[in-house]
Amino acid sequence: MLYTAFSFLISTVLNILTFVLLLRFFMQWLKAPFQNPLAQMTIALSDFIVKPARRWIPSYKKIDLSTLVLALLVQIILQFILLSLRGFPFAVAGGAIWLNVLLVAGLAIIRMSLDLFFYAILIEALLSWVNPNTPISGVLSALTRPILTPLRRWIPPVNGIDFSALVAMILLQMVNIAFISYAQQSLNAVF
Repeated sequence: MLYTAFSFLISTVLNILTFVLLLRFFMQWLKAPFQNPLAQMTIALSDFIVKPARRWIPSYKKIDLSTLVLALLVQIILQFILLSLRGFPFAVAGGAIWLNVLLVAGLAIIRMSLDLFFYAILIEALLSWVNPNTPISGVLSALTRPILTPLRRWIPPVNGIDFSALVAMILLQMVNIAFISYAQQSLNAVF
């Protein structure tokens, strides 16, 4: 019982930190505006770990790799903690286990990135009906543009209704379920 509660707490905290780091990475990469409450909150929640990491992890072609590497490290730490709590015998498992931990953490990063885009599209679609000029609309637009722009070329609006957001969310969930979840289950079977 205590194991389940502690696992839930650790998973929640470290997954939220990973999500914040990924949000910061994608906002910087996609040049989202940072003068809004969402961006300021993201910076405030992640500065404590990103600023020191930038000394050690350089950017690559204007891509802030420190936030992406930190997100991966947080997921590796999470996998290590969860396996330790289950009593996994690391000493007996050998070096191959670290590759599996790295792969599981990498898949978690991909899954969370797909979720981030899914929720950005969903929130942007909902806000477009209620109030399309909210302070976070610039961030949502920057996050969804790489996915929705190609789809809008193929899927024209029907009677003024844009179905590209619905198609994008379905495609993101299909990739998440068909490929990422299957790969994670296969890797978790090793543990």
